[in-house]
Amino acid sequence: MSNSSIKYQFKRKDLPSAKAFAEGIFNGNITFLSRAITLLESTLPEHHELSQQIVELCLPKSANSLRVGITGVPGVGKSTFINAFGTYIIEQRHKVAVLAIDPSSQVTGGSILGDKTRMDMLSTNPKAYIRPSPSAGALGGVANATRESMILCEAAGFDVIIVETVGVGQSEIAVHGMVDFFLLLMLAGAGDELQGIKRGIMEMADAVAINKADGDNLEKAKRARAEYEGALHLFPPMNSGWQPVVEICSAIEQKGLDKIWNHIISYQTKTIQNGYFYHKRKEQSVLWMQECLNIGLKSLLFSNKELLKFQQQIEEQVKENKITPYRASRLLLEKLVK
Repeated sequence: MSNSSIKYQFKRKDLPSAKAFAEGIFNGNITFLSRAITLLESTLPEHHELSQQIVELCLPKSANSLRVGITGVPGVGKSTFINAFGTYIIEQRHKVAVLAIDPSSQVTGGSILGDKTRMDMLSTNPKAYIRPSPSAGALGGVANATRESMILCEAAGFDVIIVETVGVGQSEIAVHGMVDFFLLLMLAGAGDELQGIKRGIMEMADAVAINKADGDNLEKAKRARAEYEGALHLFPPMNSGWQPVVEICSAIEQKGLDKIWNHIISYQTKTIQNGYFYHKRKEQSVLWMQECLNIGLKSLLFSNKELLKFQQQIEEQVKENKITPYRASRLLLEKLVK
């Protein structure tokens, strides 16, 4: 069903019920899917309650996809790669949803949301769905509603979910806690390859793909592949039983995409057979619950006027070095419990 073929229009004050939203999503209605994700991203309490009801209704029809997280160094060409890679996956008779997270400004809170325009092949493919969302200051380079958005996309029939993260950073590893396969994109000939990325992210990568391996850069990419293969063998074995692989590819020339996809399928097959695939999914659900609990406690703290006033008083003492931040947090927690 083409995105442009949907003619439904929703008024802000006249939203459908959670059941109507869920039924629309089950039927592959892109407008219902997009509107539901918008509700997830909303900060209004009434939208939050409705969106969570939708997620709960969609939950039984989710968890039937392959979730792939893609990150990489700045300038590696993540959007261009996903455009070509997603198109290749669709050619293998899959439906692809891309959750592209744009960085939000720390000053204004705004974001560019330009990924969709850079994915011209996918954006016009009826078997693809692209949702650019602002990170809104969320750690890990992923938006707050990314997990819930994946569930809605799965319920809508998309069997491959790609999460494009903001970029490599210290907190970027959060995406690893919500996907099945973690793909790290790298460049060759951009300085010291092995020093250009955090070791922690390298250790969690299920595969490293060296992009832009074309033209004069092809030989550099081949040398970089050998370096990465040597480095990955020095890391401790993964709990999944999978040995990370390194491939070279060119998103522009659409070369090497088949090898990367075959590695992902091999990983899925191996981890399903040894039981790790679903074990990891269960652990991720518990982690998600714990993160929601942390957010809920923080929200509870800031919604209480008495606690908020007490916090402001404590903050002044912290600024004046009259009390340590640790001690201040303990006092706030004690007051919250009381």
